[in-house]
Amino acid sequence: MKKNFYIYYNFKFLTKPAFSLLEMLVVIGIVGILVSIGFVSYSTAQKKARDAKRKQDLKAIQNSFEQYYSICNFKYPNSVPNGGSQLIATTVDCPNLSQNVIIFTMPKDPLGGDYSCNGTCDITQYSICSPKVNGIYRLETQNCTNENECCINNQQ
Repeated sequence: MKKNFYIYYNFKFLTKPAFSLLEMLVVIGIVGILVSIGFVSYSTAQKKARDAKRKQDLKAIQNSFEQYYSICNFKYPNSVPNGGSQLIATTVDCPNLSQNVIIFTMPKDPLGGDYSCNGTCDITQYSICSPKVNGIYRLETQNCTNENECCINNQQ
């Protein structure tokens, strides 16, 4: 009698319920698909956030230039970003300012590029654009069909 009980006990131990290899592979495959979908949506959200930052930076530059224009006898600063300068400083004689001033620190593009002058930038007009990608001004999530999406111009 004792012998039969021992065989029965070991047999029950070996037939314990568990996951099969196929079930484990299916679960791993589903998790992999969910992770890849999450990664793609996170990447798109990052690109949109960088584009929003670029638009915000360009708007801040434009606001600064227009404030300078209203204070300094209707002239824009003649020192503008040229693809490498970090500071925008004025050398225009401004009757409301006693000396040359630094307007603000030029922001950097979220990926490290520089905002640059596009065309003529002097005391009468300016056009400043986001960095170029493959030779054209563009945002990461859209191409600039018109220049107003990627560049700012004087308002006066």
